[in-house]
Amino acid sequence: MRHDTTMEKKKILYLITKATWGGAQKYVNDLATSLPKERFRIIVAYGTHGKLAENLSYEGITIHQFPSLDRDIAVIPDIKSFLEIYLYIKEIHPDIVHLNSSKAAALGALAARFTGVRSIIFTVHGWPFKEDRNALLRFGLYLISWFTALLSHTVIVVSKSDELRGKRMWFVRKKIDYIPLAFKSLEMYTRARAEESMFESTDLFLNSVRLVTIAELTPNKGLRYGIEMMKELEERTPQKYTYSIIGDGEEYSSLPNYAKELGVSQSISFESIASNKPPENLSTEASRYLPAFDIFILPSIKEGMPYVLLEAAAAGLPIVATEAVRSEASSIPNILIVPSKSGDALASAVERISRKTPSQVSLGTRLFQHMFDSTMARYV
Repeated sequence: MRHDTTMEKKKILYLITKATWGGAQKYVNDLATSLPKERFRIIVAYGTHGKLAENLSYEGITIHQFPSLDRDIAVIPDIKSFLEIYLYIKEIHPDIVHLNSSKAAALGALAARFTGVRSIIFTVHGWPFKEDRNALLRFGLYLISWFTALLSHTVIVVSKSDELRGKRMWFVRKKIDYIPLAFKSLEMYTRARAEESMFESTDLFLNSVRLVTIAELTPNKGLRYGIEMMKELEERTPQKYTYSIIGDGEEYSSLPNYAKELGVSQSISFESIASNKPPENLSTEASRYLPAFDIFILPSIKEGMPYVLLEAAAAGLPIVATEAVRSEASSIPNILIVPSKSGDALASAVERISRKTPSQVSLGTRLFQHMFDSTMARYV
């Protein structure tokens, strides 16, 4: 008689607030699509629908949406989200709950504890209390982060700076586990193909030193300081530099208005890489277009360890980044670190790095297998 191994599979539930596309989403995607399906039954649950959910559905991975789960804090919807998560976990009885993103992690950790899940893993993609907010709110976020870590059995951090902060937390320091971030694969266009797609016949951009940022358009990414950087550069050397900001988010309307207010809108482009960028049958991830640019700018105020920093290094681009990633910079070639919240500092670093021809040292893809194996070890 044939032995049915279905019941022997471990059931793992990944929980994330937004199934759109960013660092945390790529992390979940790479892990979920790499797990051996003969050993795991994989479910990914989320609040906001987007590219991650579509990718996972295409890969045949079970997805589940919690309609009330949203990034913003709101008492009634949050109570409703907690009940939805609690009832779902109680229904499916996962062996492992792997939490990602602060909001889903806090609600999920509490729900998983109440339902008796034996292994709760929380990956920190940047402690939220590092964000540029008032002291009272930061303290509240610290308490929520600490409580989430306390409820979890393992806390994975992908940033050395986050590891240091985690190890200072009472009663959770021994749970902190640093596993360096890596990406599964990276495909890029040639410079000529990327230029053709990005700039078409825009002479100003084609004949300039091209700067680029790929980011979710939120205040934490410091993109207003990137625009102020362009104001400085335009005043020093008019029309020498151009700046492309690639991404979507809550500041998609306000940032172009700010560029217009500062008088630099002609040298800044805002791009949302979507299916209308050729070829339509390939992934539309913005990192494919990095070879079209000369310098990568990371003006963030708050970061964990962003994938895009690894992608820019893998493309061989010199990088100007803020002190938000200072602790990660030692492993990145051709990078200059400047203070956060300073367009002037960013501009001076761009001038400095563009005066020399940096050797195109590619970081290459960090060993994804090491990250995967290290994470898998927490699943068994």
